[in-house]
Amino acid sequence: MSESTAKLELNGKSTEFKVRQGSVGPDVIDISALYKDTGTFTYDPGFTSTASCESQITYIDGDAGVLLHRGYPIDQLAENGDFLETCYLLLYGELPTKAQKDDFDERVTRHTMVHEQLSRFFTGFRRDAHPMAVMCGVVGALSAFYHDSTDISDPHHRMVASIRLIAKMPTIAAMAYKYHIGQPFMYPKNELSFAANFLHMCFAVPCEDYKVNPVLARAMERIFILHADHEQNASTSTVRLAGSSGANPFACIAAGIACLWGPAHGGANEAALNMLAEIGSVDRIPEYIAKAKDKNDPFRLMGFGHRVYKNYDPRAKIMQKTTHEVLGELGIKDDPLLDVAMELEKIALTDEYFIEKKLYPNIDFYSGITLKALGFPTTMFTVLFALARTVGWVAQWKEMIEDPSQKIGRPRQLYTGYAERDYVPMAKR
Repeated sequence: MSESTAKLELNGKSTEFKVRQGSVGPDVIDISALYKDTGTFTYDPGFTSTASCESQITYIDGDAGVLLHRGYPIDQLAENGDFLETCYLLLYGELPTKAQKDDFDERVTRHTMVHEQLSRFFTGFRRDAHPMAVMCGVVGALSAFYHDSTDISDPHHRMVASIRLIAKMPTIAAMAYKYHIGQPFMYPKNELSFAANFLHMCFAVPCEDYKVNPVLARAMERIFILHADHEQNASTSTVRLAGSSGANPFACIAAGIACLWGPAHGGANEAALNMLAEIGSVDRIPEYIAKAKDKNDPFRLMGFGHRVYKNYDPRAKIMQKTTHEVLGELGIKDDPLLDVAMELEKIALTDEYFIEKKLYPNIDFYSGITLKALGFPTTMFTVLFALARTVGWVAQWKEMIEDPSQKIGRPRQLYTGYAERDYVPMAKR
């Protein structure tokens, strides 16, 4: 750590604060003693300039378009490994040996079934309930079924809860889908890979055999890997904040799911597809491009640009390749929505306005197209995001619990309401 300091001059008094350095990335000024030393707070809406924690899991350089998990570039993980290997890496910090990978796969596989009573829980929801509403309720209820792994001070409990969440989330997501469309639940099949098992639970029916297409299973693996973790985003920060109170891990992940549901976060791929539906046909694209360029028009292109990445989203490059592989495998050529998407992609990559503004197609643009091609309704898109992101949430939660410096989250505020005033009796108001 660096010994350099930052000096603050305030009201004629000079105060120094340590400047800390990470292994990569910008330096940070440690202002944890700011209030004690100066009697003031910082004001940072959205926490865009505030490091809320120290972490060794994920690093993002938005300007350079870099995303690393434990130091490994996301494209290498997505191209060469499978999802459970990425899960192991995020949880334990290193890529597994073959023996470690086999053991981890076995532990996850043996936890994929859910308590049989949990299936009755679904009947309490209306059939037309949004699957994310169902996920919030069901995942939150896991602590009522698996209370033998909710002691967060016990390392074994933390490990079991982590494995359970990673293993059971695909089963719960598939059950939410099946319930939504009125089909019977399909049990996990232990001989299938993580992604293939999920596709089987979603699209198989009891009355006939279902063969999982390996190209589609590989695409699903990549989608899961690309969404596994993304540093201190809104839902991850929510999980950490909930966990800082000592809440059980199932409640913390349910909180993350609720946050992810927002259209500005996990719902972005659903919003991107809804935008394509609004455009409707290729011949209307110029009209909508003009609307997007008009500052006075409220229309915004969804699926382009990113809050963090000011360069090409590194996940989008892999997702773009995966999208075209899936469309090619399925022979989809006459879908108007996909025609609009492909033409919009071509324009965005060549139009000077998009290039200047760095409005590159992001992962949400491509994942929405791919998930539609795979057969998922738009209401399931954020559910699949939650399924993939669970391992990131769990790894971040586990890291926070094991950090001796962690405290309960308690952001400050800039109060602009009334100063103290006296109560006025009803008769005098």
